[in-house]
Amino acid sequence: MVKGVNVREEGNKDMKDKIVFIKDFIVYALKGGTRYYIWLLFLLFVIFVGIYTSYKQFTVGLILTGSNDVITWELFIANFVFMVGVAASAVTMVFPAYVYKRKDFSELYVLGEVIALVATPLCILFIVYHMGRPDRLWHIIPGLGYFNIPNSMLDFDVIALNGYIFINLIGILYYLYKRYSGKPINKKFYIPFMFLAIIWAPSIHIVTGFILSTLTPVELWTTPLVPVKFLPTAFASGDALIIIILLIIRKYTKLSIPDSIINILSQIVAWCLGIVIIMSISEIVTELYQRTEHAMSMINLIVGLHGNKEFVPFYWISATFIVVSFLMLLSSRVRKDYKFLLPFVCVLTVVGILIDKGVGLVLPGFIPSPLGEYVVYRPTFIEIYNTLFIWVVGAFALTLLLKGTIGVLVGDIGVGKQAGGH
Repeated sequence: MVKGVNVREEGNKDMKDKIVFIKDFIVYALKGGTRYYIWLLFLLFVIFVGIYTSYKQFTVGLILTGSNDVITWELFIANFVFMVGVAASAVTMVFPAYVYKRKDFSELYVLGEVIALVATPLCILFIVYHMGRPDRLWHIIPGLGYFNIPNSMLDFDVIALNGYIFINLIGILYYLYKRYSGKPINKKFYIPFMFLAIIWAPSIHIVTGFILSTLTPVELWTTPLVPVKFLPTAFASGDALIIIILLIIRKYTKLSIPDSIINILSQIVAWCLGIVIIMSISEIVTELYQRTEHAMSMINLIVGLHGNKEFVPFYWISATFIVVSFLMLLSSRVRKDYKFLLPFVCVLTVVGILIDKGVGLVLPGFIPSPLGEYVVYRPTFIEIYNTLFIWVVGAFALTLLLKGTIGVLVGDIGVGKQAGGH
């Protein structure tokens, strides 16, 4: 009987410790200096305006966006395809820590998981904004609606994204709580969980690629290269974004980010860009050498057809950014210039691949239509602002989560310590 009481008391104490941990995490995340509060207030202003533009879209409908009868996917899907890559790229922080057992990565890989945890719900949010009636999502919930497996590739994506959110959420909470409480990690539970995350991460982007490549009426996407090319573009753009975030953390917080981590990530970006360039050349040669009807979408994208050249400048801007980034990253001097050149190249990479996946893949895939129609797509202000709104929601959540995570990693918050921060 006494043993049962002790177990109950230990369970109650553990639950209280977890509640205190969450409280300390939130308090620390909300504390900071003047620049920190200005940043948060700026994000909140954009979010409040975005609530109104979101209300307009959800009440009036998708007629407020630039989508039409031919181009049925708008900026939301274009950004969804890019953001899935950002979420998947977090594996490049976890993989060296648990496969190669690198101590520098094992201390900080949780930052990559936090980025993935924020990016993955944003993917789902982009899908929600794309739907005309998001309130009908319950139709794909097993038990309430019809989960169309294996016929629907979209349902596979639902499993992949929600599973990835669950894996990262459990992994982050468990690791940070153990660091907070000073208790050892249960390796028999945690290490297999991390290997599951390593395996799961690429799947979310591969499945997204399958969604596009299995839509046979869209000739630009009906190639095995689409899901394969998604991975190097994901690791290039995602790691470039991670490098930018790590450099900001190193500059404005007490957390030490070793050069070795940034050097490895910059090399991953470089070689992934090289793979992207090779795949792009292979795709162009295969499609354009014979100039078949199947290549009309790509010709329209690269040089334009029938006076329709709205996507041509974006294609060449994207191609230029990607090639210039690759060539610059071949130089070790560029990769080790953490103050200007490396951040500059990372920005070029992110923008280049964002344009490549959105304006260069999703939108022009619908032109020409199966009936040979060439239409013009113009995103509206509501569509652009709601896309920005989703990005800013992610930036706000990432700021708070990274702030609290850094507090745990540097030891500012822990058992017996009062949450502070600056």
